[in-house]
Amino acid sequence: MLSISNDESVDIGDRIMAAAASCVRDFGVERVTLAEIARRAGVSRPTVYRRWPDTRTIVASLLTERITGTWRAVAPGAAGRGGLVERIVEVARRLRDDELITSVLRSAPDLAMTYIAGRLGTSQQILIDLLVDALREAQADGSVRTGDVRQLSAMVLLIGQSAIQSAQIVEPILDADALSAELSHALNGYLAP
Repeated sequence: MLSISNDESVDIGDRIMAAAASCVRDFGVERVTLAEIARRAGVSRPTVYRRWPDTRTIVASLLTERITGTWRAVAPGAAGRGGLVERIVEVARRLRDDELITSVLRSAPDLAMTYIAGRLGTSQQILIDLLVDALREAQADGSVRTGDVRQLSAMVLLIGQSAIQSAQIVEPILDADALSAELSHALNGYLAP
């Protein structure tokens, strides 16, 4: 009797996610098919279906993994508001430059609008929760103004998200370095006591 270990299962999931990412980059979100994801991952379609019901769910999982993974990949800086703002600005910079994120913004405006104007996605909820903890610590050291940390977190998310989504349209005015500097000013001004 053949047994599939958890390591093999994780490997298959990683392969499926990598295949989905390559499909999004190559075709755009709307042209990604589950069959092509399975082919690139070297698995059957039923194997993919056991993990995700459709391509939209795979793409949503991929975005959540990419966005939250970027947050985790950027090491926390100094304590307080300064370090937190530096981290947020660096996460925004990396996401602005991320091929998957830019592909979604360009090729799937309807999907992007869902998370801009329709509802909070999983990655947005996770980031708000992470920001709550960081802002609470910064409030305790006096570097962030008083206020409901969940509300502050939501506003910080909106500011950062806007800088990521709109970077391309203001690029003639704000190059990447200038955009990061202005985002830093905006966040510091908003959070300062």
